[in-house]
Amino acid sequence: GLFNKDRIMKTIILTLLFILAAPLVSAEYSRTYIESHPLQTVAVNGIDMAYRVVGEDPDRPKVVIIMGLGGSNVVWGDTLVKGLVEGGYELLMFDNRDVGGSTRFDDWGQPTIWLQLIKQKLGLPVNAPYTLSDMAADTVALMDRLGYQDAHIIGTSMGGMIAQVVAAEYPQHTRSLISIMSSTGARHLPWPTQRAEGNLRDLAEGDAAAERDAMMRARGFYPESMPRQLMAVFKSGDRSEDVASIQASTLVMHGVDDTLVPPPHGVHTAELIQGSEFVLLEEMGHNMPENVLPELISRMRGHMDKVEGKQAKAARADESVKVTQAPS
Repeated sequence: GLFNKDRIMKTIILTLLFILAAPLVSAEYSRTYIESHPLQTVAVNGIDMAYRVVGEDPDRPKVVIIMGLGGSNVVWGDTLVKGLVEGGYELLMFDNRDVGGSTRFDDWGQPTIWLQLIKQKLGLPVNAPYTLSDMAADTVALMDRLGYQDAHIIGTSMGGMIAQVVAAEYPQHTRSLISIMSSTGARHLPWPTQRAEGNLRDLAEGDAAAERDAMMRARGFYPESMPRQLMAVFKSGDRSEDVASIQASTLVMHGVDDTLVPPPHGVHTAELIQGSEFVLLEEMGHNMPENVLPELISRMRGHMDKVEGKQAKAARADESVKVTQAPS
């Protein structure tokens, strides 16, 4: 019985660990274009943050993209980054705290995940070196440092959660929100499916584990930071109330085949944000497959273009009001 319990716990832990990362690993994205833009480091919000600016141009509207659990900025891959830049946007991409070239929290050690999982289930406080709010504050501090008054905030998976927090806590910095395969953290939402757990069990044993670790590192993931970032997600808990307060124009996208963060997570996000658009994408799981990228990019650009058009119209209307009110 105990062994079985132990195995179940191990499975749950692994499921959670890879919930926001593993499927992203399978695709081999080129990152030559991304890496042709220098990785710079700046001290903000009490940590060092590594970042790149792509498509730099003072006249372009700004986009900030936020990666998921344990992933550095290169995980986005060239196709998506190029696609957004070709849409006429300047893109800020960075390493979240605890990954890549940003400040790492290895000294904090590793959480005892099963214990924290039990605490979370019981509604007790979870031990974490930081929260999603801290990561959102990092994002906004970096924007401030680089002179970004506001930006379209895009996040995937845990990055989508951080993006939601930015939109809720820093509305003045949020031009629009795009939340991809993410969640509100509401307790009633479904857990990963058994199929997903089975895949993870296969990944977690013997040679496969070492192979997976090497593959993840090669793709720009930092497995040692994943448990700590997972704790940040746990500690942040159910964010439904904050998500419901989001005023920014929002696009929520989810893969129909996402077995790790099932589609109801995306549906719930969209339901809470007034006037948001929800798109369920075929042939997409908890990943951004090469064949789905063109549609993802086109929908992101369409959403941001619409917001930019509205802003420009509002600015023109504002100008004409000023003109008509001008003293003769």
